[in-house]
Amino acid sequence: MSDNGGSTRLSIAAKAGILLLLGFVLVAVFADFLAPYDHTSQSRNLPNASISTISFSNDDSGSFSLVPRVFEPKMTDALLQSYTHDPSRSAKVEFFAKGYSYRLLGVIPLDRHLFGTGSDEIGLHLLGTDALGRDRFSRLLIAIRFSLIVCTIGAAFASIVGIALGLVGGYAGKMADTVISGVADAVISLPSMIVILAARVAFPLELPPMTAALLLVGLFTFTGWAEMTRLTRGLVKRTRTLDYITAARISGVSGSRILVRHILPNIARPLLTQATLILPAFLLVEATLSFLGVGLQEPEPSLGNMLAAANDLTQLREHAFVLLSPAIVIALFVLAVRLTNTGFNTNEDRKNF
Repeated sequence: MSDNGGSTRLSIAAKAGILLLLGFVLVAVFADFLAPYDHTSQSRNLPNASISTISFSNDDSGSFSLVPRVFEPKMTDALLQSYTHDPSRSAKVEFFAKGYSYRLLGVIPLDRHLFGTGSDEIGLHLLGTDALGRDRFSRLLIAIRFSLIVCTIGAAFASIVGIALGLVGGYAGKMADTVISGVADAVISLPSMIVILAARVAFPLELPPMTAALLLVGLFTFTGWAEMTRLTRGLVKRTRTLDYITAARISGVSGSRILVRHILPNIARPLLTQATLILPAFLLVEATLSFLGVGLQEPEPSLGNMLAAANDLTQLREHAFVLLSPAIVIALFVLAVRLTNTGFNTNEDRKNF
C-alpha cells in the first residue's frame, strides 16, 4: 500500500531523528561560534564552579528585565569547592559578543560568539567549569565536533572500502570471492575493541590532535569494512540473478558498468542503513578510547576524556548532570541515528506492503 501520489512521507520517528542529527551537524560546523570561551582557557580561581546563576531582574529596581544578567560565583568552601553567587556583582549577557578569535569553517576569521558577558571577570558558564577552571560547555561543543568529524570520516572510509570489496566479491569469480570473504570473516571474528586497543599501543601515548584523528580514522576503517563487505556481497549475489541484470549481461554490457549503473543503485538503501548504524558504534569506540586515556589527549576535549571526570565520586554527587553531559550527548546521538533508520525503514515497509 502506498500513499497518495506515490510520495514518501516520513514518520514522526524519522523526523525527530533527522532534527536531532541536524542539530549535531550545526554544532559541529559552528562549534567555535557557539562556544563562548576558548576551550583551553583556564580560570584558576574557579575550579569545578557550578552552573552560572542567571537572573532576569533589574539590578536597580528588581523589576523584570528582558536582558538577563549573570552573577559572579563566589567560593564558600575551598576544600569541597562549593560556590554561591554574589548578588552585588553581575554582568549583562550579550548576544554576538566579542571573544576569542577563530576561523569559521577554517577559512573566515571571526571573533564573535553567539553569547557572552563581555566581562573578563564575570563569565557565563552554562555547565560550570572543570578542575582547571575551563568552561565545560565550550569544551563539550568542541568535543562533539571532533567526535562527529572523526567518526563520520571513519564510517565513510569503512563503507567505501567495504562496498568496493563486496561488489568485487559478489560479482567476480570464485577465487576472488573466496579470498575476500575469508579475510572479511577473519576480521569480523576478531573483537574490535581489543584489536583497536592493541593497534593503539603500537603508537606513542601522546599524539597531536591531527595525528590522533588520522589514527582513529584508520582504525575505524580497518575494523569496520568487513561487515559492509559481507552485506554488499550478499546483496550483489542476490541481485545479479535478476532478469534485468541477465538481460544487460546478454546485451554485452561490461561487468563494471552493470555493478555501478544497475546493481549498486538497487542495493543502496540497505547499504546506507548499515553505514549509519556503524557511525554510533564508532562514536562509542572513540569515547571509550579517550576515556581510557589512549584516544585524544588533554588539553584537547573529547567526549571520552571529559566523561573521565565522572570518576570523582565526590564531584559526581554534587554535579551529576554536568559531569555526565558527554554521556547524554552520546545517548542522544545514538537515539537520533536509531530513530532515523527506524522511521525510514518503517515507512519503506509500509509503502511496499
